[in-house]
Amino acid sequence: MGTLGKDNAIAYWQENIRLMLSLLVVWFIASFGMGILFADELDQFRFFGFKLGFWMAQQGSIYVFVALIFIYVHRMNKLDHKYGVDEDEDDYVEDEDYYRHDESFIDSISEHDEMPNDKKGD
Repeated sequence: MGTLGKDNAIAYWQENIRLMLSLLVVWFIASFGMGILFADELDQFRFFGFKLGFWMAQQGSIYVFVALIFIYVHRMNKLDHKYGVDEDEDDYVEDEDYYRHDESFIDSISEHDEMPNDKKGD
């Protein structure tokens, strides 16, 4: 890996870690903060007929978590594409020698159809 490749790898992982940390902060706020720490303040509001603090503790944090998964996938696909490590356009080159082996290899794995001829001259 050259200097440019190493710099790209470092920048890629810095952006990756920054994304993960920001999403983890949102998850922490939604689950622990809104579901436990600020539940009493949020209970003043109603959401689908339930107190908001209770709803966030029971259902909302799960919805936020699932949304964060989709956000992470979308952002990582963009990040992979930015740094050229995406899987969208893999360079597949069909090699005509891929399935060719030397005869000694083929002989070693193939079954011989010839029956031993114990009775020579029959």
